[in-house]
Amino acid sequence: MGTAAVLLLGTAVVLGGAYAALSEPDEREVLVRERCTATVAAGSFELAPDQAANAALIAAVAVDRGLPPRAASIAIATAVQESSLRNLDHGDDAGPDSRGLFQQRPSQGWGTQEQVMTPTYAAGAFYDALVEVPGYELLPLTEAAQTVQRSAFPEAYAQREPEGRAFASALTGQSPAALTCTLREATGAGDPLVVRSAADEVFGPLGGTVDGTSLVLDSTGTTGWAVAQWAVAHAAELSITSVEYADLAWVRGTEGWGPATTDGLRITVAGAVP
Repeated sequence: MGTAAVLLLGTAVVLGGAYAALSEPDEREVLVRERCTATVAAGSFELAPDQAANAALIAAVAVDRGLPPRAASIAIATAVQESSLRNLDHGDDAGPDSRGLFQQRPSQGWGTQEQVMTPTYAAGAFYDALVEVPGYELLPLTEAAQTVQRSAFPEAYAQREPEGRAFASALTGQSPAALTCTLREATGAGDPLVVRSAADEVFGPLGGTVDGTSLVLDSTGTTGWAVAQWAVAHAAELSITSVEYADLAWVRGTEGWGPATTDGLRITVAGAVP
């Protein structure tokens, strides 16, 4: 083989190895099992990131309406049972036209198919029906949920109560730093304005200012914790890399919440990825 051929072959090997190194994902990233965990006195419960984001949306609608945490517990447990907290575009044999997080049926007056497939509408419709149930806060979860849903399997809701209560406690801000998500690195840039728009959609206008890749909000107290943990639950979807509130911080790629020095609530997204 000639010298030029040897040089070309060597260059190809080097370039091929460089391409493989750039194109293949980091082995540590591949091994990360993405999940969101709510830890309260009753124990720890896990959801996939997309499920946790829907749980956070349901809780946020309750916070915006000024409903008690019990309402969010009932709603989240119901959605876990009905759809596994996924926005399903199909029903089952018992309800072929059922759709969405709560498997609401247009034929039973829940709204149009488009409406029940819109998570904020679906959550609001559930709460509209729930608050009409006399004394729903004191009822067993199964009874409260069944009065709203009229399910063919009413006893099934009870098994979801501990999970619903844990995520509701974290996501309504009653349990600070109780929700954390284990995620791979963000694969794209985030946009703090998109984060603000998504938060405003479920919590109502929060205001806030954009500071580079961060959104800084004035939310305080339990509402601040509700928004902070909503952001953690949406970190995968919105390319959020850190959330800081009340001298604590969740940072993507680490476990749990750690100490931080914060001025209000700061949500930071990924910058441009090379």
